[in-house]
Amino acid sequence: MTSWSSARTPIRRLAAGLAAAALLLGLAGLLPAATSRASLSAARHGPGDGWVSSWAASPMAGTSRVAFAGFADQTVRNIIYTSVGGGELRVQVTNTFGATPLTVGAVSVGVVLDGARLVPGTTRPVTFHGAASVTIPAGAEALSDPLAMAVRPLQELAVSLYLPAATGPATNHADAQQAGYVASGDHAGDAGAAAYTTTDRSWFFLDGLDVRDPAAPGTVVAFGDSITDGARSRAGANARWPNDLARRLIEAFGGRAPAVVDEGISGNRVLNNSACFGVSALARFERDALSQPGVKDVILLEGINDIGLSGEPDGGCFAPSNPGVSAAQIEAGYRELVSMAHARGVKIFAGTLTPFLGFTGMHHGNYGTAYGEALREAVNAWIRASHAFDGVIDFSRITRDPRAPRYLSPAYNSGDSLHPNDLGYEAMADAIPLRLVR
Repeated sequence: MTSWSSARTPIRRLAAGLAAAALLLGLAGLLPAATSRASLSAARHGPGDGWVSSWAASPMAGTSRVAFAGFADQTVRNIIYTSVGGGELRVQVTNTFGATPLTVGAVSVGVVLDGARLVPGTTRPVTFHGAASVTIPAGAEALSDPLAMAVRPLQELAVSLYLPAATGPATNHADAQQAGYVASGDHAGDAGAAAYTTTDRSWFFLDGLDVRDPAAPGTVVAFGDSITDGARSRAGANARWPNDLARRLIEAFGGRAPAVVDEGISGNRVLNNSACFGVSALARFERDALSQPGVKDVILLEGINDIGLSGEPDGGCFAPSNPGVSAAQIEAGYRELVSMAHARGVKIFAGTLTPFLGFTGMHHGNYGTAYGEALREAVNAWIRASHAFDGVIDFSRITRDPRAPRYLSPAYNSGDSLHPNDLGYEAMADAIPLRLVR
């Protein structure tokens, strides 16, 4: 078994500026003790090395029953969907929100046939410093050795992790819009599905799969909340708007398309952390966006939850509090994200916030209210007129009802008047001028 070595130390504390910002926002108690993507930049983000991020998902603290209980002597099989392909891959395993060291006994990658079943003969073991097993400190992540394995664009892969010892609450990505599978014992190398008797709709202990693709011009990061996360899209259909954008780019540019990764978290906010919906956009931007290998562009679509929860009492998932938030405060948060991106030479494009009047999914808050709508319109007016971003994508105009523009178009409404359906997500992707991200 290989423990963590000093040759590759994927542990870092938040930069002083972010820590100070977090303290000002009253968030320091919720930030993880360490996040690793920025310290992995030297390994993951070497200039001109051909590595890009083909799939990613933002890590979160375990809050569901399964995630909170964790795993012991079990294998989790995560089903993911690539954007671009390549001749080599690397896997990033995460213990970002773990309270204790995480031992992973085996990791494999295989091509999905159906459900938990893999195409026979495609399962390949992944190593860490040449060993099958790795122990990851609390708050850290582990980047695997490169694996020579052909990855196709827009391909479903299974990344299976055997967890021999009790993990404690599991770092995960909830609301994955994708079934995952759990088996008792070590079945990481199985192509068959017989042992995988339990399903869950989260990704566990996995937050990145990179490919070496020298023809790809870089990585585009879709960064946002539930609408970027694909909430209420068809499970297993890969119908999130970032998936649709990846398909458009592959169709238009073939092997020279950029990679696209989805770093949305349902319920996420620009300014404030949540016990259930992840640390704020400001706190996770470095980790989830700017430290992606090959990152060149970010598409930001976030702020609806800052508006919807503004001034509301804590409902349990919105700790430490839900202070009243103004349009000006959200705009200041945007400016900070722009500054962070530009300091790294990364372009950042803003999406206007989509309509939500009449939202039926919450019985409290400013979601779907006239007050919330006024805040949304003020924020959108600033996005369009401020010239703070490298470009604006008018998602609001695309998804609104032309006859009642404060509402989602009936053709794009998933049923709750906030989240688009699959057709709406496709329309959002179609609204992105490919010249912006090519």
